[in-house]
Amino acid sequence: MKFSPLRLAKLALSSLMGLMMLMAPVAAGSLDATQQDEVRQIIREYLIENPEVIAEALEMLEIRSKQKEENARNEALASMQDLIFNSDKQVVMGNPDGDVTVVEFFDYNCGFCKRAHKDMVDLMAEDKGLRIVLKEFPVLGQGSVEAARIAIALNAMAPELYEEFHMKLLLNPGAANLDKALNVAESLGVDIQELESIVNSELPSQTIQEVYQIADTLGLTGTPSYVIGKQVVFGAVGVERLRASIAEARANKS
Repeated sequence: MKFSPLRLAKLALSSLMGLMMLMAPVAAGSLDATQQDEVRQIIREYLIENPEVIAEALEMLEIRSKQKEENARNEALASMQDLIFNSDKQVVMGNPDGDVTVVEFFDYNCGFCKRAHKDMVDLMAEDKGLRIVLKEFPVLGQGSVEAARIAIALNAMAPELYEEFHMKLLLNPGAANLDKALNVAESLGVDIQELESIVNSELPSQTIQEVYQIADTLGLTGTPSYVIGKQVVFGAVGVERLRASIAEARANKS
């Protein structure tokens, strides 16, 4: 979590107030009220004369918060490896036996995901050792949830059609929703009545809830987001950054 300058300032001021309050227990046994006020005044004057101390404190606070967040994410990755990379509810493309897996969390209404789709296609074409896992992560409203439910049902019913469905719906102009997803499925020759029976089963809700759980644990709030090896990559970072992360993950395996 990246703190805003205002949030950091508030935290720093809170910490400084806490430092001043820490004088109270010591002072209780050795300083009277007047002396306590004098100590507080000394601290205040020092900070006014040396404002760079506050900047240093803000910088250290941000470093520590980032480190704490990274440590928590690493622990989450270690504890959820199987769910992230090998869930029976996910979609696998590319080489199913590939030596490196890229997990993408996406939303059908995410403009950045639409642009990042070419990156994934290019990576699969050039890297035959790459395994791609797609996680339906609908975070952009009800239409996204509806589209994800259709996609999940279609993958369960006709997994051989999923990749084409995914491309057509993701790159379809306009907002993705129930009607648009059904139209794409119908264009692929899918039995809509059978598809809807799966949509109305527990599978779509269970699948989406599983992804929400993973995303929450990893601190993912937007799309696209990726897990590559032991890295979590946020945003449409471009194919070069993805290549670098894949290369690093592959090097760490050797």
